Amino acid sequence: MIKNHLKIAWRSLKRQPFFAFLNIFGLAMGMAGGLLIALYIHNELSYDGMFADADRIHRINADIKFGGTESKSAETAAPMAAVLKNDFSQVEMATRIRNLGSVLIRKQNTVNNTKELNTAFADANFFQMFGLDLLVGDVETALKEPNTLILTKTAAEKHFGLNNAVGQEVLLNNTDTYTVTGVLNDLPKNSLLRDHSVFMAMSGYEDAQNQLWGNHNYFTFIKLIPSANIEDFQAPLQGIVGDYLIPWVQQIYPGITEEQFRATGNYVNYYSIPLTDIHLYSQARTELSANGSIQDIYILSFIGLFLILLASVNFMNLSTAYSLKRAKEVGIRKTLGSNKSGLVRQFLTESGVISFLSLVVAMVLAVMAMPFFNELAGTEISVPFANPFFWLVLFASALVLSLFSGWYPAFFMSRFIPVKVLKGLGKDSVGGGAIRNSLVIFQFAISVFLIVGTLVVFKQLDYIQSKELGFSKDQVLVIEDFYGAGEKGETFKQEVEKLAQVKRVTVSSFLPTPSARSDYSYFKEGFPNQEDAVNMQRWGIDQDYLETLDIKLKAGRFFDEQRMTDSTAILINETAASLLGFEPEEALGLQLSNDLGNENGNFETVIGVVENFHYETLRDNIGALSLTLESSTGNMAIKLGAGDYSATIAGIEEIWRKNIPEQPFAYRFMEDSFNTTYQAEQRLGRIFVVFTILSIFIACLGLFGLAAFNAEKRTKEIGVRKVLGATVGQISYRLTLDFLKLVGVAILIALPLGWFAMNKWLQDFSYRIEISWWVLVLAGVLAITIAIITVSYQSIKAAIVNPVKSLRTE
Repeated sequence: MIKNHLKIAWRSLKRQPFFAFLNIFGLAMGMAGGLLIALYIHNELSYDGMFADADRIHRINADIKFGGTESKSAETAAPMAAVLKNDFSQVEMATRIRNLGSVLIRKQNTVNNTKELNTAFADANFFQMFGLDLLVGDVETALKEPNTLILTKTAAEKHFGLNNAVGQEVLLNNTDTYTVTGVLNDLPKNSLLRDHSVFMAMSGYEDAQNQLWGNHNYFTFIKLIPSANIEDFQAPLQGIVGDYLIPWVQQIYPGITEEQFRATGNYVNYYSIPLTDIHLYSQARTELSANGSIQDIYILSFIGLFLILLASVNFMNLSTAYSLKRAKEVGIRKTLGSNKSGLVRQFLTESGVISFLSLVVAMVLAVMAMPFFNELAGTEISVPFANPFFWLVLFASALVLSLFSGWYPAFFMSRFIPVKVLKGLGKDSVGGGAIRNSLVIFQFAISVFLIVGTLVVFKQLDYIQSKELGFSKDQVLVIEDFYGAGEKGETFKQEVEKLAQVKRVTVSSFLPTPSARSDYSYFKEGFPNQEDAVNMQRWGIDQDYLETLDIKLKAGRFFDEQRMTDSTAILINETAASLLGFEPEEALGLQLSNDLGNENGNFETVIGVVENFHYETLRDNIGALSLTLESSTGNMAIKLGAGDYSATIAGIEEIWRKNIPEQPFAYRFMEDSFNTTYQAEQRLGRIFVVFTILSIFIACLGLFGLAAFNAEKRTKEIGVRKVLGATVGQISYRLTLDFLKLVGVAILIALPLGWFAMNKWLQDFSYRIEISWWVLVLAGVLAITIAIITVSYQSIKAAIVNPVKSLRTE
């Protein structure tokens, strides 16, 4: 019987090639889109699961509020790891890593530096914790001694060659000599360490030995013993605040208790997060590498599910619509003794054949689209052809999809009444119009929902791009690794300022683009108490900073290097003034110190208040900021005039080569750095566009097929109307209106849902758009336009047919 079912299924498909094409191609498009999204989600969910005992490894995070500033920190104090190992029986191992960022590295006895972008200090047991072995060297001793380091395979091959690296000496940032003691295999792309290439021994890092519980700079990981329950660990972990943090605070504020500390609204809450949850669930201020978002996974999951559902709905709709043509076949089968279950098996077999043919087409489409999808999503995923589990899941999914898509048409057609269909009353026997209409509404509701999502994402991105940030990021060239210039930096700056297209040049410790920074706690003269402290950033800048970046003063004046007193002067922003309890004008003359608890500490005078500007992402509120006049070689920013930049950049590079030939020359535009901050949103926007178009295309395939069937079913009606004088336009209008009513209902359902869902998404941004009424109207108009275009072809085609042909059989 199975052979017979398959033979009949194949013949049925050959008899209706148009119907078969729409079903197979529609299902294949949905499957291909769903497969790409599923592979992406699997990759995101697999982060850090490859490490040994990953289920027992956790990181210590801290939620902190102090000095009017709240932050979520993935870093804790330097002594945290030792305390966890010594005081907690559940902890088998504890280790630390501290990001250093980019460094200049060169072999001993050479002059030319190479840049390594992501480097870090790591404890000696760091790689043992994660179960990582070295390709060359001993993992247990490689980082024990000060001034030793481990290179990844790629870094080792770049500098020395894989087998020649161990034992070599290198100079970091032109000052510190390190010995290579190991080579580590390149870290997986789906791990939190994927970007790092150099790991230096923590034992030689002086800051790592401090006992400053208020400085949160170290990523601290623990591995629990196998029998430990992480829930039982959380409450004792919080006890570290009273046992260690408060005693440290008491050195600054004698006699303060934890209750007094919290009574002022300040707090430090420690908690652990599983290693495998960090990538999607941690929203800390700084991370070892860029994280994803579980919210985006939910969104993409829904999109993938929608694509599959849309394709399945197409199958159900077209199958039930075209069942009229097979009504007499069913009637004859029933008359000759076929029972209902046999007919159900036959039609389910047909849906299975269509599903598995669709699967073959979907695999081809997915492989062809994979490079484009990787570029779109910023990933490096591939179809795992060699994985048997992948094929098992794929075929099981196709089987489930065939049953899901085919069950309704199968049971629907098996219910035909033989007497009616054999008398030519199949039209009355088929029915199913209400179900088909509901499915069309469902399809277009999903499409409209995705259109709303796409419009909102791009409107928010446009808002980000065009929002007034409080500084000028346009035409600002940033020279990277300017610290490498050393004493030659001032000469370089002076020569660059002479170039015709250069308007201003500034050198500072930080620029207003998101980066890793530290807060400092300030207090007003006469108010050294912790409840009066204000946490703020501290940036060292030169006197050209404000004019180069076009930052405006709200009150007071800017630094003047000719005034000796400005070496102890300070600028603050509006947020800092507000937290201190003053209006900008009132804050002028304030005496501030960051020497907490010391009433006789060094004070700085507020000489100006700058207008607030965004130096973090628009997800965050503008925090408190202070600016001091300091010599710094951290960052150089060059404001360029309008025109062709290539010649000016070439001139800047020539000056660099002349003055600092041993250092690599690298630059970027500040606007590019700003855009990079929102890569996740940009990727989400592009994904929304692609899969919204795909979903609309799938929905239109179904609508196109239904329109063709509807026109065919009403051929004689159309002929009669034409004979009675109806015009082509009137007939087209009547045929199109039936579908537009369904699309209208879909719009009414989808718009409120789209508005609600995208409002939730926007809540992640402190600065965001309001969803305008025209966005919803535009989504509805687009849906109606698409539906009209899809249906009108079949409507017009049916309306222009000669009525003689339509009525010939009457």
